Amino acid sequence: MLALGFACGLPILLVFSTLSAWLATAGIQRTSIGLLSYVSFAYSLKFLWAPVIDRADLPFLSRRLGRRRSWMVLSQVVVAAGLLGMSQGDPAASLSFMVICALVTAFASATQDIVVDSWRIDAAPTERQGVMLAAYQLGYAIARAFAGAGALYIAQGAGWSLAYGAMAALMLVGLTAAFLAPRQDPVTVEGERRSLGTTLRVAVVDPFSDLVRRKGARLVLILALIMLYRLPDIISGVMAQPFYIEQGFTLTEIANVTKVYGVIVGVVGALAGGWAVIRFGLQASLLFGGIVAAASNLMFSWLALSGHDTMLFVLSISIDNFAGNFAGTALIAYMSSLASPAFVATQYALLSSLYALPGKFVGGFSGFMVDAMGYPIFFAASAGIGIPVALLCLALIALKEGAAEPEPAPVPEAEAIAAKA
Repeated sequence: MLALGFACGLPILLVFSTLSAWLATAGIQRTSIGLLSYVSFAYSLKFLWAPVIDRADLPFLSRRLGRRRSWMVLSQVVVAAGLLGMSQGDPAASLSFMVICALVTAFASATQDIVVDSWRIDAAPTERQGVMLAAYQLGYAIARAFAGAGALYIAQGAGWSLAYGAMAALMLVGLTAAFLAPRQDPVTVEGERRSLGTTLRVAVVDPFSDLVRRKGARLVLILALIMLYRLPDIISGVMAQPFYIEQGFTLTEIANVTKVYGVIVGVVGALAGGWAVIRFGLQASLLFGGIVAAASNLMFSWLALSGHDTMLFVLSISIDNFAGNFAGTALIAYMSSLASPAFVATQYALLSSLYALPGKFVGGFSGFMVDAMGYPIFFAASAGIGIPVALLCLALIALKEGAAEPEPAPVPEAEAIAAKA
């Protein structure tokens, strides 16, 4: 599980922030960098093809490895191929080739996430899922350090081609784990064979209908809050790497401050967020996190006005990563509280996809915004999103959201199995 978590965590930065840094150093326009962030939509929309992957066997490979492991191996090979293709590309000469390779990598990476999660759920009983997830998260975090700081270090010393080639080679970690993992295929239960339409109804429509039944009109405010809550971070994150490079920071400086030091500060922020939820309650933590996470973008407005200032850079990353991870923990706890026992996996997956979609859509236009406003106003405008976030939090507190609601309706065992898958 540690190795599979590593394989899942490696590609995402390589098609997002690390790729943005490469494009910025190659002189690609900010507008193009912003639009290229749309490749990350694959991670938010993966629930659309998850039912197909859960039901379909791959020719030849499935007979040898089983359904789960065959999809794992295929997705990992495609991720490695996509990264190798990117390593041979030149953004300045052929940006379209880089876009195609990034799309292939993102789609295969999202598919790998689906299969690894499915294998984990099938492979261990409920009481061992905590241990499995802990190993997964550790592997994921290690991979992000490699794909973030590691790739920037290599690029600074030996170029981007070698950096992405090395990242492609690291997918061997996940490929080895897939071959060594115990064969664990879905258990066939009575009534499991159903049409794709029925599977989508169980996986998408029924969980959402349950939310509507329990939350009523409050669901409009709840969904608005979820969609806006991390919007400042997601929008500013698309332009972060080009911004640092335009401020004159080297790739090594960016790696040290954002990918090493910043990760440590972020862990402290996440722990503080978890403590605050326990100590002060979910609603208060959600309100505080939404305000400080949005307001932290004002630090980047200050940095944009100051120019190359290493101490201010470190201070900005410290505040931003602490506040962002504090808010992220509060949001995860809130979304988890919204899920009913009958649809935990699917409702949380839907909500977590929903929170990222608006930010990724708007983030694609972030390059146009920077060109029109300049960095200081761009970051200040993103911080302003904290005002409606705070108002939505206060409105839900006034409505006593979560105080009392109808009990979730029970579902048949076969439906629960299909929903979890």
